[in-house]
Amino acid sequence: MTGSTTPVTLSVLDQSPITDHLDRTEALQESLRLAERAEREGYRRIWYAEHHHSMSFASPAPETMTALALERTTRIRVGTGGILLPLYTPQKVAETMGLLQRVHGDRVDIGIGRAALHTNDFPHKVETLLSRLPEGMPQTVTEPEHRVWVLGAGGTSAPLAASLGAGYVQGHFLSPSSTPRGMRAYWDEVGKKPGFAVIAVRAVTADTAEKAQRLAAAAALWRARKDLNYDSPIPSLEHAERDKEWSDEERARAVTRENGFIHGTPEHVRDQLLALAEQHRASEIMVNTLTSDPADRDASYTLLADAFDQAAVGVA
Repeated sequence: MTGSTTPVTLSVLDQSPITDHLDRTEALQESLRLAERAEREGYRRIWYAEHHHSMSFASPAPETMTALALERTTRIRVGTGGILLPLYTPQKVAETMGLLQRVHGDRVDIGIGRAALHTNDFPHKVETLLSRLPEGMPQTVTEPEHRVWVLGAGGTSAPLAASLGAGYVQGHFLSPSSTPRGMRAYWDEVGKKPGFAVIAVRAVTADTAEKAQRLAAAAALWRARKDLNYDSPIPSLEHAERDKEWSDEERARAVTRENGFIHGTPEHVRDQLLALAEQHRASEIMVNTLTSDPADRDASYTLLADAFDQAAVGVA
């Protein structure tokens, strides 16, 4: 791995973004095409997110996207990132994802979360889900038992994941300032037991640092509007760079948001991701890239994979 001996692998978190270039149907098609690209580029896994009534993201059903992507690929791990467990019964999730595991074997990941849906029975639901999944997954140093991962951003889900032997994914892109607390809580609870930790980041790279900065700024402006309760597609560079389109409040907030996006040349982004992984004892970085033009997203994932020598490492 170029520039580092740290055994960090790369994965993809896809939110099926609706953009100035892609309507809802096209966004879903691009998400499935991205699974094929991620496999070719040597990414370890691709996960699909769950969003409802969104003007920014197209998929409300990550388990369905997982099934479709599994049929288009042969090696890459595919899963949910994540199913919003408070909305469903554990039995239904176990049956749906367990079916995929039986059909596709040990390529299926089950990422679960609760987002803002804070319910007192979440721990019980996770335990019930674990108890109803198929047995027989091989032991491995890279995957938790049953291939279940708990997603979190504020730190409250981290101890739960550790106590149940599940993997933990820290949503760094949601709240970068919470990452130290969340990862520390996970490792403190893990203790001497095996741990499985991934950090999910929002990152973009391009042939030049200037192009990467423009892409990050466009995504930051979209995020600023979302923060201000205006849900909209990811803007094109041309749209984002029209000063008259954005208020001073949106632009001020976008500066803060852009600071949470990792962007720059492929080597710069690689080094930032490796440093983040080393700081928090994560063996894997899951990259979420939001651009309006799918060609820019494809290029970013390809350049990043090349920077990590990911194709040479291969997919375990």
